[in-house]
Amino acid sequence: MSTRIQSVNFEASEQLKAFIQKKIAKLAQYDDKILTKDVYLKVVKPETVENKNAEIKINSSQLGELFAEKTTDTFEQSIDECVEALIRQIKKHKEKKKNN
Repeated sequence: MSTRIQSVNFEASEQLKAFIQKKIAKLAQYDDKILTKDVYLKVVKPETVENKNAEIKINSSQLGELFAEKTTDTFEQSIDECVEALIRQIKKHKEKKKNN
């Protein structure tokens, strides 16, 4: 299961990358069939308060492709909200499959 982190127009710190890896690893608790995880980080112009954008796209052999995007004050907060959104999506897909 590979994780690719891409930062646009800036260099992500090792501390931020470690935080992302730790948060993304939580998704495996909800879906063990995840094949790839792509994380895109960018600073939205112009400089405003909420300008840290994070996008996470996961590809699962069980659920297909899921995507979340959030823009907040910090990359950590954006990643947190994206992971929570993906967890909700995974649960929703599994609930649908169970009901069918």
